[in-house]
Amino acid sequence: MTRTREPAPAVLKDCRVLADFIRIFCGSEHKNGKKAGRHLPGSIGRSLPDVNPELCDECARLLMHAVSKRAICPYNPKPACKRCETHCYKPEYRMMIRRVMKFSGLHLIKHGRIDLIYKYFS
Repeated sequence: MTRTREPAPAVLKDCRVLADFIRIFCGSEHKNGKKAGRHLPGSIGRSLPDVNPELCDECARLLMHAVSKRAICPYNPKPACKRCETHCYKPEYRMMIRRVMKFSGLHLIKHGRIDLIYKYFS
């Protein structure tokens, strides 16, 4: 019987943040798209069963891609993707995640998450 390792707490936290940012983006930018609850894949999904964002198909694919890439990131500590020397995202997902992070980061700052200002400019 093989055992799967539990993802590190930092990986779980990052996956939760990714899901939140993509949910905010999808809710604002894809208001009229058909949405369904999505579970995160693999051991991350089993460790975060409460993360089940309502996303359109395009955003769900982005979330699955982002979570899978975060899970296999070889760097510890993980650098910000924009500063990483190894770009593991496919180019179309890389462009899309940039849009999501910019949009959702500004959205959260405008709605009271002042602590994100430092992250936004770093």
